[in-house]
Amino acid sequence: MTALDGLDPGSSGPRATGPRSTGPRAVGTRALPPAGRAALRAGVVGNLIDNIHVFLPVTALAPAMLVIAGPSATASAGALIIVAMLLGRPVGGVVFGRIADRMGRTRTTRLAIGGTAVCALAIAVVPTHEVLGAGTVALVLVLRFLGGIFVAGEYSAAIPLAMEWSTPRRRGLMSGLILSMAPWAQASIAFAVVMLLAALGPEQYAVWGWRALFVAGAALSLGMMLYYRRHVVDAPLHESGAREADSPAPSAPRPGLRSLLGGRWASAFWTAFVLMTGLWLLTDSTVLLLTARLGTDSLLSPEAVPLVMGAAAIAQALVMALAGHLSSLVGRRRLLVVWGAVAGLLGPVLWWAAVHAPSLAVAALLAALLQVATVSAYGPIAAYLSERFPATVRSTGYGSAYSLSLVLPALYPFYVPALEPWLGRHTTVMAMVALGGLLVVVGALLGPRLSPRDLDAELDEVAVRSAR
Repeated sequence: MTALDGLDPGSSGPRATGPRSTGPRAVGTRALPPAGRAALRAGVVGNLIDNIHVFLPVTALAPAMLVIAGPSATASAGALIIVAMLLGRPVGGVVFGRIADRMGRTRTTRLAIGGTAVCALAIAVVPTHEVLGAGTVALVLVLRFLGGIFVAGEYSAAIPLAMEWSTPRRRGLMSGLILSMAPWAQASIAFAVVMLLAALGPEQYAVWGWRALFVAGAALSLGMMLYYRRHVVDAPLHESGAREADSPAPSAPRPGLRSLLGGRWASAFWTAFVLMTGLWLLTDSTVLLLTARLGTDSLLSPEAVPLVMGAAAIAQALVMALAGHLSSLVGRRRLLVVWGAVAGLLGPVLWWAAVHAPSLAVAALLAALLQVATVSAYGPIAAYLSERFPATVRSTGYGSAYSLSLVLPALYPFYVPALEPWLGRHTTVMAMVALGGLLVVVGALLGPRLSPRDLDAELDEVAVRSAR
């Protein structure tokens, strides 16, 4: 039996109808039907593929920027390509989150996966700078923005779906496993780029090697779309929530984005927004900016940077999964507060030390410690955000809190250069790390306790309790 199987052996079919016990002991020990286990597997693998699309330009396009942006290519062109997807994700989180709450998580996931695949394929066949000039970068920016919309649609539907199928005592573990796919994707791409560069050489890689990676990403998405179509269905919890949304009480407002921003669920949204803003600041500074600075400011060769970041991503992934499970044992708020404090205090020191590391091995060790101390705090987030909102508004709440919060952190290519003359080149990023940790602490303290006893209940029951 694996973590995907619940706490008991599987049953013979989906438990979509019939009475069910809602007591903590019953829901904590129920067996998952095949459809539930399929949804959990799809949540894990799907998030891996999702993040492959997110991280592809971070590493895969860098050795090919001469072909894409021309001889005058600068680091800002690569940064804008990354930011384009980051800015598309808030749009996708809001739009597809609402669609998922209305149409169902599974149908929305399939739609979003298809769109992601199309955008990746389109990038794989863009003309070179020699053919289109500046139009090549412009086209990639548009496709990355659209890809960000679809990627956000995918996780806004698929991850709440997995949490709705998960047994209460395994939600934290499943959350950690699902979100740990982001660093696994980062590591996979880093190592794939290293191998392709070694096999093809920099010249051939710039011509077509990077295109092969985008084609592979699209193929993985299409395979996952077929899996969802054949094996995954919405959880009974969402089906009952959808019926409630379609026939609300006369005095009850229809759930939507308005109820998140200023209505019944505003407190849950804004506390999650603060916490997630802190996590995105940590992500941008310890993943994106660290990758860039290791290439420009460290003693490492350009070929060594993907190895360092790949090793750090593996450490991050392993600890992230453990963090998700640990949050079920000690409580979500307690874990996030402690992790945020460690990130804010220790993170800046580790960031500076990683950039100034004297060797490849030391840089890899310090980068790994940095990511463990900071972004491994994502472990319980899939469960935490799903537990803050009921089924009628869960995908909207999850997608909006997860995605809208990344807007300000994603603008770092504009405000970091503006702050550097005042704070210093490295001190500016170290301040971002400290601020990110502080916001994680504040956001967690403003939210509910979500102790182990609170969590031993159905998802909607936890959401109602946390709103009190």
